[in-house]
Amino acid sequence: MSDEHRPVTPSITVGELLVDPALGLSVQLLTGSEGLRRRIDHSRIQKSGLAMVGHLHGLVPTRVQILGETELSFVESLSDEGRAKAAHDLFSLELACVMVTRGVEPPPEFVERATATHTPLVVTNARSSVAIGAIHALLDERLAPRTRIHGVLVDVFEVGILLLGKSGVGKSEVALELVMRGHKLVADDVVECDYRPPGMVFAEPAEPLRHHIEVRGLGILNIRDLFGVTAIRERKRIDLVVRLETTEDESKFDRLGHRGRLKEVLSVPLPEIVIPVRPGRNVSDIIEIAARDELLRRAGVDASSRFIENIDSTLSNGHTHHRPSVAPESVVGRTRGGTGRQFGESSVPPPLDAPRTRGPNRRRLDDD
Repeated sequence: MSDEHRPVTPSITVGELLVDPALGLSVQLLTGSEGLRRRIDHSRIQKSGLAMVGHLHGLVPTRVQILGETELSFVESLSDEGRAKAAHDLFSLELACVMVTRGVEPPPEFVERATATHTPLVVTNARSSVAIGAIHALLDERLAPRTRIHGVLVDVFEVGILLLGKSGVGKSEVALELVMRGHKLVADDVVECDYRPPGMVFAEPAEPLRHHIEVRGLGILNIRDLFGVTAIRERKRIDLVVRLETTEDESKFDRLGHRGRLKEVLSVPLPEIVIPVRPGRNVSDIIEIAARDELLRRAGVDASSRFIENIDSTLSNGHTHHRPSVAPESVVGRTRGGTGRQFGESSVPPPLDAPRTRGPNRRRLDDD
């Protein structure tokens, strides 16, 4: 079963947009109250200047249309017939909403056509740039693509780590141990994810599960009550995905840490590592190290890449660019008769030579 549910792109009605306190604009509805249930499903506005000259191609009805000073000054320069035609063309599209900025009173032809087509016509005192910024900020929040993931999200050293794995593999227990070490729980069991440009995924808990965690044998625990507000975080960006596996298939596990594996969440590729879960293995320690390694990678320090580059450099410094063949005896120690170690040789001291003896008593020389 997939960890991620089908992504959902929400929408918002014009009425919900206008009364939302987060909008931060003073708005007045002039006409078109019948259309307040029309839906907005795009987070970007449109400026309708080209519609004033009859060019309607590309105009999206489900976006907020802005008429600013430039557009209205052009409309005022038109003849009566020209203004009537511009108003007819614009409002014939059953637009979700038309907003006039700078507190300018729209032409009577526009008010008439908005009333006839039940299109909400709104006036705000804010400048176009301020109004556009406020609408974008609100719609980015309300219309962000969302999905729900079965997993656990923790904040380890300011790195958002999403724990995935089959039910019962121990995700919640690992999260609880990390909290006891001073890290933060974001969400357990249900992780609500939403997209944020440019290419980031943020997540928070499902509301009924906020601050709670389920641990088999103990039941539901309130982390905030147990450890205080410093043990929880309301929302966090996902930086790394850690999948816990109980399989014995060694091919699933990265031996070099090259981070070639990715997990897509809301079409955003996130680095994913697979950690084997076995008796006696402290997974919390490994996740802490994974978080530290992620911080180093952000700073440009990639231990695995550096290691591979050093190996390649060592191999290419010889007479040939091919991997040299290593004598079998060099795996355990110096090549007999040699003076130095070859690449691939163990760092363990070589075994002692066979005891050297003299005379009939077969005494070892170092006994003297």
